Amino acid sequence: MTSSSAAGDHRRGGGSGRVRGTDLATVVHRAVREALQRLTAVTAAVYLLDEDHAELHLAMIGGSPPSFFTLPGRMGLDTPYASARALASGQPAVLVDPDPPEADQRHVPPYPYVALSVPVIDADRRFGALTVLRLETFGTFRAADHDELQEIGNELAEALAQLAENGAAIAAGPTPMLVPVGNPSICTPGWGVSGVPGSAGTSLMYPVRRLDDLLNQATTMEAIVGAARYYVMSPFRAQALVLAAADDGRLWVLGHSGASSGMVRSLHGAGLDARTPAAEAIRGRPLFISDSGSAAADLGWSEVKSHAEAYLPLFGGAPITEPFPFAGRMRVIGVCCLSFKEPRRFPPEERAALSMMAGSLGAAVERVELNTKQHAVAEYLQRRLLPAKLSELPRLTTTARYQPATVTSKVGGDWYDVIGLPGERVVLVVGDVEGHAMGSAAVMGQVRTAVAAYATEGHRPAAVIDRTGRLLAELGTDLLVTCCVVALDTADGMAEVALAGHPEPLVRRPDGSICRLEAPANVPLSVAMPDAYRGREHTLEPGSLLMLYSNGLVDWDTADPGDGAQVLLRSCSREAGADLEQLADRLITDVSYPRQRRDDAVLLLARYERAIGEGALRTGSLQIQQRDLQGVKAARTFVDDRLSAWGLAEMSDALQLIASEIVTNALIHAGSDVDVRLRGFADHVRLEVRDSDSDPPVPSPLALSEEENAEAEHGRGLLIVEALSGSWSSSPNGRGKTVSVEVPVAEAEP
Repeated sequence: MTSSSAAGDHRRGGGSGRVRGTDLATVVHRAVREALQRLTAVTAAVYLLDEDHAELHLAMIGGSPPSFFTLPGRMGLDTPYASARALASGQPAVLVDPDPPEADQRHVPPYPYVALSVPVIDADRRFGALTVLRLETFGTFRAADHDELQEIGNELAEALAQLAENGAAIAAGPTPMLVPVGNPSICTPGWGVSGVPGSAGTSLMYPVRRLDDLLNQATTMEAIVGAARYYVMSPFRAQALVLAAADDGRLWVLGHSGASSGMVRSLHGAGLDARTPAAEAIRGRPLFISDSGSAAADLGWSEVKSHAEAYLPLFGGAPITEPFPFAGRMRVIGVCCLSFKEPRRFPPEERAALSMMAGSLGAAVERVELNTKQHAVAEYLQRRLLPAKLSELPRLTTTARYQPATVTSKVGGDWYDVIGLPGERVVLVVGDVEGHAMGSAAVMGQVRTAVAAYATEGHRPAAVIDRTGRLLAELGTDLLVTCCVVALDTADGMAEVALAGHPEPLVRRPDGSICRLEAPANVPLSVAMPDAYRGREHTLEPGSLLMLYSNGLVDWDTADPGDGAQVLLRSCSREAGADLEQLADRLITDVSYPRQRRDDAVLLLARYERAIGEGALRTGSLQIQQRDLQGVKAARTFVDDRLSAWGLAEMSDALQLIASEIVTNALIHAGSDVDVRLRGFADHVRLEVRDSDSDPPVPSPLALSEEENAEAEHGRGLLIVEALSGSWSSSPNGRGKTVSVEVPVAEAEP
């Protein structure tokens, strides 16, 4: 190669001899020191070829942070970095902003440095490259700078060749050697000790590294915002911070802190094609606005500010630690917006540190958002596999809860079911498939379908799990599946229990005593069972409460789930459990907070009740289609007809109004079919309205502002419900929620 030979001949003809040494570290250090001093550089670095001559590895960096943390640790020979191009061409190479902005823009490169590299070549042997960084404010490198650095590179190559002849290995270590050297020409007000070179840069790196530590532990957007509040807002004295994601052509606020309400309002839902600083930063370049009044006016932005702001693009993937990330080739996922109380300048080293922080924030936001989406998908799939609604019988009230694990985003295999059969019979089922994966959910779907099919055919519980186990064996399922099946005849209270390695159900009898409904444990489904599964019969009195559950409900408390479940149920007084929905909420809340749930949890409650009067089954149901414009009128008519038939016409006006308000809420906000159920008891009437939206309605008083009124609209009718009934509850069950109201018979008049 002609250029290489010329470089070698030049070196042998002269040289200062300042780059000398008896070992690799000394030789490289002297070259770095010479480059720093003679070119007034911020940072100098030596790259050496690896043994395969396929990559350049960073051997030593001299300078002050944060600049030397912006250099890549390794690079391919075909990358556009100055070091790789210098070695490939045998000539000095300069790297400035690869995609310069228009002259009137306030966009800047993510890192405020200009790089100059020269090849380190001796005769026909290539060693690597010598690179220096200079602040962009110092201007570009001149031809004399090229010659100066090439002279140092020639001396380094000659010294490395001498070491190689003496048998030394010329290769970078596993990590680069760092040589802190403070440049007195760099001034970053407000950081470090004035007059101490390198103090400001080292101080700047502290919040950068601490932010990384906290972001590595963050699992929620709240944790990310908290980390940014401590180590971005506070050190840089920002008054507000907003993190926003770019999606579907718009910006959506993910989190915010400080006096950020105005910024949130302007950002949330803003189009990416708008003339705003945030929208322009989304294109991949940081935007620092020091005195934004004139700058915003000049650029035609929609808002003119009187204080400083910074808009940092958040890039997807690993944190950005390269000197120039080539923004046009990277995926921008959002923007970090900072607002400051007064106008201020952004020195180059501050901009470098903020860009590093934005890179870390982008990686953390992408990770948490991905986990959140995975968790939402997993939970949605799990809930779709659960029954849309529970079968109801006149003498049996049921409710269920499903709580996903909180320490994993993967779908679990717990399920429940209530299967209505002819002749006032019902089958209650709770099961648990091993693991948290899509395979667990698939097996759960198979088992639930099989159990429901065999139960509907009229098989007894032991036969149901026996046949299901044989089916799973034929399907080749290798996951363990436990199951509890209870068949209850509500005409006489006979209950038959069969288990497949699952905890026994509990019963709280009318006198308040709690015990297990004992049955042979058997073995889990998918495990070979030499003998047929066996069950056991029990008799329940009216007023008894059945509790079926999975291990996840109590796995935090005791090695025996049955003991833990009894303690849990006993902790709820009979008065607290008078309302089945409230009892279920109480049981789930007691085990969900403040613990981290390692496993999914399922709870199924069933109360065996006596209807009003001998042989009088006072119950009724109505299903309203999703877009039925006459649905509310039908609900009022249904309530009036039932109450009149039960001799409770004096309650009709109040309950009609209650029903219309709750049904209206469900039709408008749930966007699903709505089930209405009415039950008459000796001392009260119970109204239940079920839909497929798990978000609870919130009663809201009249608001003062237009914005508050818009947010309060959902649930204002519940104030009427409260006024007429005195109490109501909203509880998630299966794939939606149930809003229930109990109106005392003796106090029915509005």
